[in-house]
Amino acid sequence: MYLSVSVRIVEATCKTRLNVPVEDFIDIVRDGGGQAICMRASGAGVADADERIEAVAQKIAGSGLPVTMVTADYDVPLNNANGPNSLRDISASLDVAQAFNCDLIRVCMKSNDDIEYARQAADLAAKRGIRLAHQCHTTSIFEEVDQILWVLEQINRENFGIIYEPANLMLNGQGYGVDTLQRLAPHIMNVYVQNHRLDPEGPEELDTFCRGPVRFHHLYLWEPGGVDFTEVFQGLHAINYDGSFTIHQAQGIETVQDAKDYVTQCREFFELHHSEND
Repeated sequence: MYLSVSVRIVEATCKTRLNVPVEDFIDIVRDGGGQAICMRASGAGVADADERIEAVAQKIAGSGLPVTMVTADYDVPLNNANGPNSLRDISASLDVAQAFNCDLIRVCMKSNDDIEYARQAADLAAKRGIRLAHQCHTTSIFEEVDQILWVLEQINRENFGIIYEPANLMLNGQGYGVDTLQRLAPHIMNVYVQNHRLDPEGPEELDTFCRGPVRFHHLYLWEPGGVDFTEVFQGLHAINYDGSFTIHQAQGIETVQDAKDYVTQCREFFELHHSEND
């Protein structure tokens, strides 16, 4: 298992731009001990000119950091009604992934009507050696474990899997420990982590299909009271997961120095938990 850091840590709340230039972000992750990066459209994606994609690709290649996953358009992370549209024409996302030498793309599915489009997109992706994955996520058809497994069975493509994300599973009232990981293990293509603490009076709210609005607090990864990361690491160890462990926290960092400090803290957090389960 290795540490990847998403551009989301320096992303503005609109999710369409970065507070810190992507070039600086890449250097920060490399110098801070990260082993890979996760790209989103806020850094570079289908809305950008080919020249911009190529420039970012060259910067990534020069850093020596692999790109663990690409979220190539804005609507997927916004998880809005347009989120599934990329499944209907996946070619632009495939082009971005190939430019970044990445074989995994995050997609969005909001209803069972998206299943056939997911099959078609996966078939096109397979021709280029690329996989598609859906995050365990609120207001999607990947909220609950039984539902996730049913949808994956309906898609029935080897190159379509999931991004295990314990905080969203928790928001959806699901377990996220070893029992859940063992059920999801054959389909896990990436791991995302962020930290929330459930609280009926919390300042943040997300809607869910399965249980309505859920209120919570954002926490740093290492703060207690939210996701039990000891349980997460133990579960990942139990299924022999050896892929990317991606820091996906919405930190809203606005300065290079704050980003440097945060990446260092994330590396220390990862190394501590990872070593305890070696």
